[in-house]
Amino acid sequence: MSTIELDDGAPIGAPNPVSLDALRKRSGTDVSGQVFLGAIVLAVLLALAMLIAVLASALVDAWPIITDRAGNFISSSSSSDPLKAGIAQGIRGSALIAIIVGVTAFPIGIGAAIYLEEYASGSWLTRLIEVTVRNLAGVPSIVYGLLGLAVFVQSLRSLTGGSTVISGGLTLSCLVLPIVIITASEAIRAVPSAQREAAYGLGATQWETIRTAVLPSALPGIITGTVLSMARAVGEAAPLLVIGAAAFYTTGFQGFLEQLQGAFTALPINVANFARLPANKWGGHAAAASVAVLIFVGLINSVAIILRARISRRLGN
Repeated sequence: MSTIELDDGAPIGAPNPVSLDALRKRSGTDVSGQVFLGAIVLAVLLALAMLIAVLASALVDAWPIITDRAGNFISSSSSSDPLKAGIAQGIRGSALIAIIVGVTAFPIGIGAAIYLEEYASGSWLTRLIEVTVRNLAGVPSIVYGLLGLAVFVQSLRSLTGGSTVISGGLTLSCLVLPIVIITASEAIRAVPSAQREAAYGLGATQWETIRTAVLPSALPGIITGTVLSMARAVGEAAPLLVIGAAAFYTTGFQGFLEQLQGAFTALPINVANFARLPANKWGGHAAAASVAVLIFVGLINSVAIILRARISRRLGN
């Protein structure tokens, strides 16, 4: 009895060894697919070109500050003298804001995402919450500044101290909270249901399934979303200006508690302040502060990339 074989020589019923590339060649030339691929590559190149142009422009304008007094510029406090002005207080304020955002927005956002994806039923109320969260992610940042002014600066002045770094951090936490919820929800939703079913089959409870199967698999995506949120929070200036962040902060360095309850500034505020001053004397200061913001955000992203890589290796992804 003869065996019927396919074009590649494999008998019927045997695994087909034809590769994906061979199947693509058999299907012929996909003109529309090639056009789409070309459009995607062009979009990536344009985005990369714009990014390089922005970085190059900032570095060119900031080069006199970088070469002449880079260390002094980073370690000096605010001053009305261009030769003495620095961004040390802005760096400290941005670092404190990042800590407050990480402590408040991330646990609340990830917890809300777990509830919406694992516990909440598919009722109209759940769908309404999800739509509301997605709409809040597109609200302009200055609106959150007005919210922070009304709630944290005025209504909760006895707790926050008014226009302090605590109010600034909580305001930016509200700003990035919808983004954290959305990205964490997408990461949890991407976990295969087979992992949940396997955990239930072994007798795990719902919380044990979430803790041991769902969250470890979703953690790389959650980290990516939280870092993007942190980067946005660190780079926002409008909400801080609305709640009363100091444009010039010349009181010198304070203790930690005094820093939390006193006047504050941040790197985006330094950039906005330097940009308003005469360009003939302060032209390079705004660019140098912008480079500092980029480096600050880059460090945060680097930490997240390292954590994501380690977690992915541990999970075997």
